[in-house]
Amino acid sequence: MVEINSYKENDVAGCEFTKEKAKAIIEEISKIVVGQYQFIEHMVVALLSGGHVLIEGVPGLAKTLASKVMSRAIDADFKRVQFTPDLMPADIIGTKVFDPKKTEFFLKKGPLFTDIFLADEINRTPPKTQAALLEAMEERAISIDGETHKLSDMFMVLATQNPVEYEGTYPLPEAQLDRFLMKLLVDYMPHKFENMLLQKYNSGFNSKEIENQNINVVCTFEDIKRCREEIQGVQVNEGIINYITSIVRATRNSPTLALGASPRASIALLLTAKTYAAMDGRNYVIPEDVKELALPVLRHRIIIKPEAGIDGLSNDDAIKNILAKVEVPR
Repeated sequence: MVEINSYKENDVAGCEFTKEKAKAIIEEISKIVVGQYQFIEHMVVALLSGGHVLIEGVPGLAKTLASKVMSRAIDADFKRVQFTPDLMPADIIGTKVFDPKKTEFFLKKGPLFTDIFLADEINRTPPKTQAALLEAMEERAISIDGETHKLSDMFMVLATQNPVEYEGTYPLPEAQLDRFLMKLLVDYMPHKFENMLLQKYNSGFNSKEIENQNINVVCTFEDIKRCREEIQGVQVNEGIINYITSIVRATRNSPTLALGASPRASIALLLTAKTYAAMDGRNYVIPEDVKELALPVLRHRIIIKPEAGIDGLSNDDAIKNILAKVEVPR
């Protein structure tokens, strides 16, 4: 097995640009969204990795606010659609409309033609509309009447769902869940941060008027492309690759899981670990990077056996058990 410390010491400071830009984005979002540092950090990991994110949390935890602020901090176009049972595919992808003056059809683009698209409560819309969104996520293009329209190079979907409401919802199938790079769980903030939040509102802050807040553009798409080039060059040795595949393969052999993670999960864990390393200023991956991203990358790609679920085992518990058993490379 190749040792982690086989990397040269002068490789340590190899991703300073990515580190600087990631830190700036996180700090800019944290000026508005308090008490959710890990959620914000993982959103930035997905952004720099070029992937989509499924966000789960009860209402009122700043999921939408964080998405809006991130868009402003990177100078990206942002659109939000509230997913409802009567939402049709054409409502998000667009349609051809007849112009009587020119006697021809023209494309009326839907809200998916943007940089960052927030699908609020994705599990409230029927499978047909979910499929249209997920196809656009995978292909980064939309087909309308036989014509293919390319989406923005920065195109990123942030989809939210409420974990406690099941009435009138359409859960995403496992094959579609696999399209999301990460699934982030947003929980209640600690007491001291909730105090800080109330103090902000008491001083006049209003989350519905973020255009009036002092949100600076700290990163452009050109910067993000440069970050992605830097991330591509992050080194991953044989020991780390074996560690990633061992974790993912262990999900397929676990006695508590009915479905393990696919090879796409291995790729996602590799890409996000490289991004996380670069955000720390390193151009090599260490086991801690993999451990940090294992839960958000894998939790939506596995299914607990019913009997294990009855015993109170969650997806996160199953992954933590696997991480505790898989040998960590030196």
